[in-house]
Amino acid sequence: MDESLSVTTLPHAVYEAMRESILAQREPPGATVTEKAVADRFGVARPTAKAALERLVAEGLLRRSTHKTARVPQLDRDDIVDLYANRAVIEEAALRLLAVTAAAPSEAIDAQRIIVSAAASDAEGADTGSLARADIAFHRALVEAQPSPRLARLHALLMGEIELCIGQVLAHRLLALDDVIAQHQGILDAVAQGDSDLAGRLTRTHIEGARDRLLGYFDAQRDAPPATLSDGRGTDA
Repeated sequence: MDESLSVTTLPHAVYEAMRESILAQREPPGATVTEKAVADRFGVARPTAKAALERLVAEGLLRRSTHKTARVPQLDRDDIVDLYANRAVIEEAALRLLAVTAAAPSEAIDAQRIIVSAAASDAEGADTGSLARADIAFHRALVEAQPSPRLARLHALLMGEIELCIGQVLAHRLLALDDVIAQHQGILDAVAQGDSDLAGRLTRTHIEGARDRLLGYFDAQRDAPPATLSDGRGTDA
């Protein structure tokens, strides 16, 4: 059965559905994504699927070399360190500028409400894709609301790969939702108070905390012993 699409423009609808699937880890790192598979999955024409995939490639949520099938990127440890280092620089600077206005954008407040609602209803069962979308919307809104369009463009260039990281943090429950909510609220409060130093410092702390959790998970997975197949005779008690 074709998956339902809630957006009226088909290429955009397929793009949004695939983006959420990638963020929720339903398309895990390294997974291949073909035009035919996407077309069949959503019941659309190949050109529609191609347009959606090209947008995902352009944003860094998929990678494709010449004449190759698109794949969900597999970020290594150096990628994660580099992405979070650059993200921290840009978002800290953005929040320092935003706090001068003493006005938190409504889009960020709305995204925070979505996360709070998810935590209140069922933190463990909350849909990872929806949470990732809200978390990303929160950070995008804060950066886009500050006065420098160039800073916002720099942030947008990183966001595809950053979103992959955010998706992993949320999918593997590396941060408790209550902690995410408290940290977000601290940032919003600092902006509303016009405290640039605090807004910048809390933003960096929030980002680096997520980085450390993701690196810890990455290292644990890398160092885990390989799974062994049972010989069918059971194990000793």
